[in-house]
Amino acid sequence: MNRKPYMRPFTKKDFVQKFPDDATCLEWLKSYLYPEGIFCEKCKRLTKHHRVASRPSYSCDFCGHHVHPTADTIFHKSPTPLTTWFYAIYLMASTRCGISAKQIQRETGVTYKTAWRMFKQIRSMLDESGEWRLGGKGKGVEVDEMYYGGRRKGGGGRRLRGDRGEQSKTLVVGMAERQGRIRALTAENGSGATLLPIVKEHVMPSSTVFTDELPSYHGIPHMPAMGYVHRRINHSEKVYVTGDIHTNTVEGFWSLVKRGISGVYHSVGSTYLQSYLDEYSFRYNRRFDTKPMFTSFLEQVEKKSVAMPSLEQTQNQPV
Repeated sequence: MNRKPYMRPFTKKDFVQKFPDDATCLEWLKSYLYPEGIFCEKCKRLTKHHRVASRPSYSCDFCGHHVHPTADTIFHKSPTPLTTWFYAIYLMASTRCGISAKQIQRETGVTYKTAWRMFKQIRSMLDESGEWRLGGKGKGVEVDEMYYGGRRKGGGGRRLRGDRGEQSKTLVVGMAERQGRIRALTAENGSGATLLPIVKEHVMPSSTVFTDELPSYHGIPHMPAMGYVHRRINHSEKVYVTGDIHTNTVEGFWSLVKRGISGVYHSVGSTYLQSYLDEYSFRYNRRFDTKPMFTSFLEQVEKKSVAMPSLEQTQNQPV
């Protein structure tokens, strides 16, 4: 009997066994960031490095030059212990709908200011924009939009970001492959001039694009050199599925986001909404992975401002 692969649970007991102290966390970080060994900037080659006991760094065996694995990562110059950082990542990765900074404060014992900073830094790693595009020849991509925010004072109706008033709604555009990945982005408005460039940037040519009857999508099949096949479902007529034409996949994601934000965070401002969407999209895109979500979160750690030499650049250097 064929069974779908499932994600192996990574329990708190597993976390304590794998990352019992700061030294273990630092060693994992070093091994992950330098899988082929550490390139010494002074020796101009891969060299052996040993751990420095008095600081979180590794020293070259030949010239003594220090390398700090935490430099230029989310842990850069943070006085918070690495075990606390790793445990905060574990907490954020262990829930389907996320965890609040206040809960991280209660779980780790840090101040709320520190918990919020860790929370924000961890979520900054989960932005996957620009890494890949959705769909492809013969593949379907659903495109839909939702409005997030409070209700208009004195009555219902949508109120977009940029309109006057304290409670304005923010437009979010979602693009989802069926049984695949998703991307959710905030947008200024729902006009064709805004939505069509977003579709062009994130959906590959020759894809089949499924939308509702919103007039802004009229130009999808006419976009030059894209070759999109456009299929529409008429929600205004209470029609939600016709054969394989629907936007139920992306609408299911909207339900997950709305329930998660209202249940965990209660409210999110438009300034930070994109980072929350990145977090929910990151989890959603790995829902079929067999690797623990905590591992997927950890593997997003990278050095942002330092360009590391490739293996090809160093493989001819003597060790």
